[in-house]
Amino acid sequence: MSRSYIYPMFIIGTLFFVFGFLTWINGILIPYFQICLELSNFQSTWVAFSSYVAYFVMAIPSAKILKHTGYRKGMFFGLLVMALGTMLFIPAAYSRTYELFLFGLFITGSGLALLQTAANPYVAIIGPIESHAQRIGFMGLANKIAGLLSLAIFGSVFLFNADEVIAQITAVPEYEKNQILDAYALKIVLPYIIVTIVLLVLSVMIYFSGLPEVNEERAHTAYEGETVKNKIVNYPYLVLGVLALFCAGACEVIPIDGIILYSKSLGISLNESRYFAQYTLYAMIAGYIASTVLIPKFLSQNKALMSSALWGIFFTISAYFTEGVISVGCVVLLGFCASVFWGTIWGLSLRGLGKFTKLGSAMLLMSVVGGGIFPMIFGGLMDINEHRPQNAILLLIPCFTFILFYALRGYKIKNWS
Repeated sequence: MSRSYIYPMFIIGTLFFVFGFLTWINGILIPYFQICLELSNFQSTWVAFSSYVAYFVMAIPSAKILKHTGYRKGMFFGLLVMALGTMLFIPAAYSRTYELFLFGLFITGSGLALLQTAANPYVAIIGPIESHAQRIGFMGLANKIAGLLSLAIFGSVFLFNADEVIAQITAVPEYEKNQILDAYALKIVLPYIIVTIVLLVLSVMIYFSGLPEVNEERAHTAYEGETVKNKIVNYPYLVLGVLALFCAGACEVIPIDGIILYSKSLGISLNESRYFAQYTLYAMIAGYIASTVLIPKFLSQNKALMSSALWGIFFTISAYFTEGVISVGCVVLLGFCASVFWGTIWGLSLRGLGKFTKLGSAMLLMSVVGGGIFPMIFGGLMDINEHRPQNAILLLIPCFTFILFYALRGYKIKNWS
């Protein structure tokens, strides 16, 4: 790695660490809010929706903001917006108001969308194209390692003795139950004060970092042999890639954000299941390491995508036909399958877009909303099928199937006719 961009990549790696820390905490917040706010599975998965819908709303506005601010100032403003969102958790906890929590998650997600809109293309254009996959791999590892720390730290705080809290509130009068839940909700205050302070400190560090602006022109040049078209919708492989990444949101988020709810529905205690989201992230990290080693030296991007989709279908069917910890273990292994989706679909979708590269990136970022929509459907299906929660996991079959189609054919389609 050239020394000329080691420093910028360290800064961007720090931001990807922040992405992971605040994105994957949803796997803990969902069961935590379900307890302290007395929510159904469907209601609790609004946590994921509020976080990911911000990407859909803010992706294109973020691209326009970056045109005026540049990358460094855009990252600075993104961190400030995130700090505002995390700060809203404090009054939300004291009032035990779910709507305010969700609004805080949306504001935090909006800041993340601005940061991601800046950081993802920056990774691509800060160094040579030949080492882009390597740089993305490093960023992915930073993201997932942060997620592991987030789940470990917050899981030990928010879900510690959660089973005991559930047992207490079912055996006491209403006013005592409210007192117990009010105290339980306040567990979130000190951690989120610390998170807010860290974000503010990082924003100042980014502002004075001297992070260089880069020339985007080389990232917006059509590849040799590609015909530049006059409308972005005339690139079928991009449009299909957006849909594939939308489906990938289900395959990546449900095994992390939904696994504790799924385990609870299968009769596994929270004191045990609070670790399962971490196991899924371990599987994802293993997948990232494997993809860094195998792609492209031993495996092309589309073949890696095809193989992962096939294994995803296999483990989904296995989770459906098994019970208890074995079924949960199959869901954990879905994390390994989903680990390659983001990088491979992104790379196959953006090739040769020329002047439409930035807009194509924004469209792909908008598709992340799938990570918010599918967990809500998953939660609703578990509520409906409470005696057979495995039925809900079948939601992933059409998602993996569409990704398989994209890997086999969709990425090749250059014209609609």
